[in-house]
Amino acid sequence: MSSRRSWKHQEFVAHGSKVTCAALGKKSGRVLATGGEDMKVNMWSVDKPNCIMSLSGHQTPIACVRFGPNEDLVVAGSQSGSLKVWDLNQAKIVRTLTGHKAAVKSLDFFPYGEYLASAAVDSLVKLWDLRRKGCIMTYQGHSGPVNSLKFSPDARWLVSASDDTTVRLWDLSAGKELRQFSGHYGPVNQIEYHPSEYLLASGSNDRTVNFWDLEKFALVSASEAATAQVRAILFHPDGEVLFSATQDYLHVFSWEPSRTHDTLVVGWGKVADIAISQDELLGISYQQGSVQVHVVDLKQVAPFGVPPPPTRGNASNVAAVSPEPQRPIRRPPTGTRRNFVRSASTATKPFCRLKEETEGEAPSADEEGNDITNRADIRSPEEYRQVFQQPVKP
Repeated sequence: MSSRRSWKHQEFVAHGSKVTCAALGKKSGRVLATGGEDMKVNMWSVDKPNCIMSLSGHQTPIACVRFGPNEDLVVAGSQSGSLKVWDLNQAKIVRTLTGHKAAVKSLDFFPYGEYLASAAVDSLVKLWDLRRKGCIMTYQGHSGPVNSLKFSPDARWLVSASDDTTVRLWDLSAGKELRQFSGHYGPVNQIEYHPSEYLLASGSNDRTVNFWDLEKFALVSASEAATAQVRAILFHPDGEVLFSATQDYLHVFSWEPSRTHDTLVVGWGKVADIAISQDELLGISYQQGSVQVHVVDLKQVAPFGVPPPPTRGNASNVAAVSPEPQRPIRRPPTGTRRNFVRSASTATKPFCRLKEETEGEAPSADEEGNDITNRADIRSPEEYRQVFQQPVKP
């Protein structure tokens, strides 16, 4: 059995200029999108060395990129504040949306239906109807750049996190702020919902992760401080622990009670995003024009497995704290916190009133994708068919 707990899986030149953002597809954990100063969005498959497809159309450098929940769509926000949505299956642009006055910082697709949320340096959070091609709601309240936003699993809420140190919960049905969470002492970089429970995690420059009860709107616990700011967080799919990525480190936390299960030296630098693929956690980072993909073997990470003893010359895999032995995670009795109820039939209801009450923004000139600058250049046709094209039904 290998004693390696983490390793650099691959490194490649992603753009001819500086890479400015990168994101993994959360469904598979095996697809990757990068954005650059060259104003392009490049699509990759983990394990493949070549760019599969390059998407053009933005007139300023790419600031943010995100996959749709099924990895069939990708959206990119630019430094100037515009958004472009591409259909990866058909290799074409779907929408161009304008409204932000500054660089886009975060994007998220609605779990059910054709809606999109965006957040930017202008401190605004916007909700977009991709069918109507316009903004149907602008949420104002933050006093600084908004770094992260997420729709709740049941599609009732939208949560946002900002440099102003707050996390704000927005009610999609009422179109207003439901609650403000204050507890961090620095900019909040990332937020993540628990996959099933009414629980929210927020990671900050103050080096901690806070866990918030969304029934009581109260702080459950806070992690111990790491050595650097929290750059990415992700709940395990079964909801038992949360992974927190900082510069060069991965931490494994639980929250009731607060506990650090494991800490690994990964060496991924300023990690940009993390995702889980089977029994592996993947992390991506970038520097200049290059991107690195690092892998962590979760079977050798507490509490899922017993980490091997450190070996000479293998410092990158030595735990920074003494990991606990493998054992079941003790959780509170079932029924202590509500679970999200996922239902596509009820998820679209909150927007009915918003469509009547709000004014759509004027569509941009290239919104229909007729602008010749909006291109999808397929670099590797065979890999494109394998990765992004769905099989044709007979």
